[in-house]
Amino acid sequence: MKKLFFLVLLLAVGCSSDDDAEVYIRLENVSAHNYENIIVRISNNPLDYGNLGTGEVSEYQMVTKAYRYAYVELEINGKMYILQPIDYVGESTLSSGYYTYQIDAEDGDWEYGQLSISLVEDR
Repeated sequence: MKKLFFLVLLLAVGCSSDDDAEVYIRLENVSAHNYENIIVRISNNPLDYGNLGTGEVSEYQMVTKAYRYAYVELEINGKMYILQPIDYVGESTLSSGYYTYQIDAEDGDWEYGQLSISLVEDR
């Protein structure tokens, strides 16, 4: 009987997965620069967010798995900028819900400009 209980417990734990989460991600441009050709990669899934002017917010896009940060590439004044996470070791996936990645661009010499990302839970 104990073996049956543990088998049922293992199956229940193994079947419940965060991979089935419905996570909705949108972007907010919190910089003084217009962004063009924005691509966000979440779990190797490229999402095209198009263009965002300063202060604009995109529409939500659904993914099944996301973290509190992501890979972001975009253009500012025709120059490509990339925010590249090293890895997600030790990070937990986001639970189902609505989130905003706030993307900022460091002012200054754009030869060495940087992007940053912050997560806001919306609902």
